[in-house]
Amino acid sequence: MKFYEIEFPLADLSSETVEAALLEIGATSITFLDRGDDPVLEPKPGEIRLWSDTLVRALFDESRDATLNICHLASSLGPRITASARVRAVQDRVWERVWLKDWKSMRFGRRLWVCPHMAEPPQDADAVVVWLDPGLAFGTGTHPTTALCLQMLDALPLAGRSMIDYGCGSGILGVAALKMGAAHVIAVDLDDQALTAARDNAIRNGVSSRIDTQGVAGALRPADCVVANILAEPLIELAPLLTAACLPKGDLLLSGLLKTQAYAVKAAYAVGFDMVQVVGRDDWCCIHARRGA
Repeated sequence: MKFYEIEFPLADLSSETVEAALLEIGATSITFLDRGDDPVLEPKPGEIRLWSDTLVRALFDESRDATLNICHLASSLGPRITASARVRAVQDRVWERVWLKDWKSMRFGRRLWVCPHMAEPPQDADAVVVWLDPGLAFGTGTHPTTALCLQMLDALPLAGRSMIDYGCGSGILGVAALKMGAAHVIAVDLDDQALTAARDNAIRNGVSSRIDTQGVAGALRPADCVVANILAEPLIELAPLLTAACLPKGDLLLSGLLKTQAYAVKAAYAVGFDMVQVVGRDDWCCIHARRGA
């Protein structure tokens, strides 16, 4: 099947209105892109924050006439779409392979590796490998906050211990902990798709019997280690919950925050925890704290 793309500047149009109009005429996928250099660092949970100069790009199969689609868009979004929209042919490819072609094996810490399923295993007898391909749920190890958590987990004594992965995304942190000897993991997320991804990745890595998934509304059974790779504001709001979820002498890893936010997050957990270290990468950091006896 052949495809083409229609792209145009979002300008002052509503992203929700544009998305609805594109879906109505049969768009296969819709992407919002930054046309300038305006980074979006920390949207709140559930918030869609776009750039000041945003490009809309929609993919269609060739059975849907491009000229007719632009006419429909002009009717629903305004006549300027006719002047600003561009149509570009897209070569048909095996999209799964395109998605994975630049996804390489990565090492975190001394022995922990995250590898795509198509890769050869590391030539290291001590390597602990998490097999993971990019998916719809957040967390492959490429983002600095995930990388920092994996690095910290590699340094923790996890054998025989229990862990809570709060905001589990793809489940990468919980699966990594289990592969390094953790006894049990509770993976928590508000997104059902993330919980599905976590279960699937646990199955692919042979650790599904030692992981449970649950929504954020469920009660948390205290664990020896609590990891939360989310955002600074939710970390502060969740301090009482995550503190209660961490057993005495347990380890706490907090990430998803900028270095400039570390002080406020540490202050929220000062009661009950001793700060062990803060590790940074680029503009991001991960806090390691230990619960008092």
